[in-house]
Amino acid sequence: MSGPSSVSVKPTPLLKDELDIVIPTIRNLDFLEMWRPFFEQYHLIIVQDGDPTKKIHVPEGFDYELYNRNDINRILGPKASCISFKDSACRCFGYMVSKKKYIYTIDDDCFVAKDPSGKDINALEQHIKNLLSPSTPFFFNTLYDPYREGADFVRGYPFSLREGVPTAVSHGLWLNIPDYDAPTQLVKPRERNSRYVDAVLTIPKGTLFPMCGMNLGFDRELIGPAMYFGLMGDGQPIGRYDDMWAGWCIKVICDHMGWGVKTGLPYIWHSKASNPFVNLKKEYKGIYWQEEIIPFFQQIVMPKECTTVQACYIELSKQVQEKLGKIDPYFTKLAEAMVTWIEAWDELNPKAEVAAAKA
Repeated sequence: MSGPSSVSVKPTPLLKDELDIVIPTIRNLDFLEMWRPFFEQYHLIIVQDGDPTKKIHVPEGFDYELYNRNDINRILGPKASCISFKDSACRCFGYMVSKKKYIYTIDDDCFVAKDPSGKDINALEQHIKNLLSPSTPFFFNTLYDPYREGADFVRGYPFSLREGVPTAVSHGLWLNIPDYDAPTQLVKPRERNSRYVDAVLTIPKGTLFPMCGMNLGFDRELIGPAMYFGLMGDGQPIGRYDDMWAGWCIKVICDHMGWGVKTGLPYIWHSKASNPFVNLKKEYKGIYWQEEIIPFFQQIVMPKECTTVQACYIELSKQVQEKLGKIDPYFTKLAEAMVTWIEAWDELNPKAEVAAAKA
């Protein structure tokens, strides 16, 4: 912390050299001006979707690298087929090329929100706090996160579980435009979320959740290889399920590995609603398929031999091929892409594979 004689010096941001901010976009990133006080000292990885010849403007003063489709094809070669095109799922390429321990990913229509007192919310700082404190997936604490200031374990909480487990994922929420599917958007076109709930909780073991990728932090070294946002968008029969797919996969793997997933704070301000009719076209098959996909994930049991995230993910791909492949040929294609993703991840991150094997 800066002392009285250096009040003008900015404090060093948390995990400054250990965290990358990943942003998928098709437009100029003027929204970064709003985030400048919070993001300026971090490294950004921008994944440009759509036309690679389009020049995207990034405000001055930010440290960033930008990848477009041509870069993805050049770096991954034939394995680039596993990265979605014309869909925000392309963001997971940024996870793959990052060399940092932590990732924060945010959409370009997400602005700085204010807490009930009117103060700007430093979403990144809260995600870091979530990730650096343990999770409690094995026994629910009725005061939510016991590691937050002003909270603790309640009477009856087993002392043997109070140490907690590593937190792999921090799932943030949104004020203003809720993250609804198209049918809900259509019946509630004017609904806005104005409720600020000052809470963080660990999602219990064995419980799935709908993960939203627009305000998300995670420990890349722990769970990165499973943060694959699927085959979506251009040329695929489905969209808007990229983050959902990743969320279901990471949750069953975190449950198997004994890690935690937190949800709640921090909030961002989600500025604009996407077109519900366009969304319905993208989501239609997903809404239909999810009634079988979710029971599939609920019954998954990982073999004890799966001791790394990569091994878990390959096992998951086999089960997707075997059980979901019967629903539609898309899932056979997705299972193959899951294997390609792991192969590409290990090519770009050889040390991560060795570290995981030693753990």
